[in-house]
Amino acid sequence: MTQRIYIDTSVLGGLFDIEFSDATKSFFDRVEKGELRIVYSEVTNEELAYAPEQVRSYLNALRANQKEFVEITQEAITLADTYIREKVVGKTSRADCIHIALATLHKVDILVSWNFKHIVNINRIRGYNSVNLKLGHQPLEIRTPREI
Repeated sequence: MTQRIYIDTSVLGGLFDIEFSDATKSFFDRVEKGELRIVYSEVTNEELAYAPEQVRSYLNALRANQKEFVEITQEAITLADTYIREKVVGKTSRADCIHIALATLHKVDILVSWNFKHIVNINRIRGYNSVNLKLGHQPLEIRTPREI
């Protein structure tokens, strides 16, 4: 069964970063083989607007059956704001919270990121999942591409 993996923009950028490129390329090899399906959102598209062309074009080059676009909903915004209100992260991390909220609400298998400060951080993960459990959502698995 193909796993649905929500990615943030850092994963796409990781393809072109010396430190992260090998692990990220291995991750996307699994997408190419059909083992993983990318889930992304309008937040990802907005963040890509400021990325180099090679990063922007990579997502567009993926075939339709390799990716799934999810829209931002009021429920996702409310959940993201709850993460901030519960002090999981500060207000400047709202876009990261929307990524987490969308991944949670769309029940992806795993959220993947290279953002160690606001996303792939044990204290943040515990905070996000504490809020999720309190509100009746399932915990969200958060990892780096290297761990996939």
